[in-house]
Amino acid sequence: MADRPGPGPGAGPGPLPGLEESLADLAESGRRHAAPPAPERIRARGEQRLRRRRAALASGGALLAAAVALGGLSLVRAARDPEPPAVLPTATASPFVPPVPAPGAEYAEELAYVYDAVAEGDTVRVTVEPLRTVRGGATPTGEVHTLTLPRGTPVEARRLSGGNPADLRLDELLDRLAAGRKWAFAIDYDGEGRVHSLREAYWLGD
Repeated sequence: MADRPGPGPGAGPGPLPGLEESLADLAESGRRHAAPPAPERIRARGEQRLRRRRAALASGGALLAAAVALGGLSLVRAARDPEPPAVLPTATASPFVPPVPAPGAEYAEELAYVYDAVAEGDTVRVTVEPLRTVRGGATPTGEVHTLTLPRGTPVEARRLSGGNPADLRLDELLDRLAAGRKWAFAIDYDGEGRVHSLREAYWLGD
């Protein structure tokens, strides 16, 4: 039998066993990855994305509905439970309340020291310190208020007029009432809280 001719000069070694099958598998795998996906797979992925999108929209709609419901409840609660009204400042009334005449009486009387008379145009402002009688004497109650009276307010005087009873006007006694001494008076108030006259309470110790 004739010998098989060997490789010619410069020829490399032949392929290793199994190499051709491995190369063929790699080439086939490359073709599969390079080839576009089949239409069925494209449709399946599209339907999967659509389902995910619908689920996301559904969950978002549920959240929106819950938020709207909560907002509606808040509005209904606000309508049922209105906010308390703003606190408005109230006028502070003077602590002094003029006495009220007794039934059948024309005037009500306030016993008080009157002093610090100050003329202000057609009026006279005086400081009044109410008194209470204790065993014929006068004791201050600890309260003080002011009165602004017309200059022509009638005043029945005795000690202020030198010991002789006299009917005077308030502005005639400015110097005596502003000299720093406290003079006791019975102040007559009418039913509307206005001062009708001052009567010197000479029987009270001053």
